[in-house]
Amino acid sequence: MRIRTVGTQALLLDLARPEHAGAAGPVTDVAAVVEAWRAELWRRRELGELVAVEIVPAAATVLLDGVPDPPVTAARIATWTTTAPPAERAASVPTAGAPARLVEVPVTFDGEDLARVADHWRTDGPGVARRLRVTEFQVAFCGFAPGFGYLTGLPAELAVPRLPTPRPRVPAGSVALAGPYAGIYPTASPGGWLLVGRTEVTLFDVTADPPALLSPGTRVRLVDR
Repeated sequence: MRIRTVGTQALLLDLARPEHAGAAGPVTDVAAVVEAWRAELWRRRELGELVAVEIVPAAATVLLDGVPDPPVTAARIATWTTTAPPAERAASVPTAGAPARLVEVPVTFDGEDLARVADHWRTDGPGVARRLRVTEFQVAFCGFAPGFGYLTGLPAELAVPRLPTPRPRVPAGSVALAGPYAGIYPTASPGGWLLVGRTEVTLFDVTADPPALLSPGTRVRLVDR
């Protein structure tokens, strides 16, 4: 793990090359390490061992913003590398304003790319739907658009390629797959993910508290609508 200073009050933990792997491993492995560190840093902040305004996970990094003394904090975090929990024991720990909970999202599995995914998984449309329903996903990080959570949980062998040319408009509520991730488009936007279903659940609402339904650490199940 590398710890970098960002500006005057932030640190970036680069976890792209986890020590236990010896090299940049599969995305799912890195995502598990990111989740372990997110949970551990949140725990230590709750105990008063870490001062940070925000803990923001991404695909292979965790950003600590609002750190009053980055060099001292970086040195402290470096000493935790031997005591942080392994990825497989990472707990679902709340992030600011969003308790880690199980969110069930009702989905109609009739996406335009369902047959394409079925071919890739060597099954049929109902088989894809069954696999997605029995998988418990977890929001690894958010990005791309407000309220868009990158959901991990599928095994590496079920990763699917993106479309060669993105669609100019993907409807809001579209449930989609790309690489090792699943995701739900919170608003209509361009996108190259493979569409497998749709939901009427509101993913992002500026008047809600919190605005995003799916935040890092949240567990997610896709259920029949």
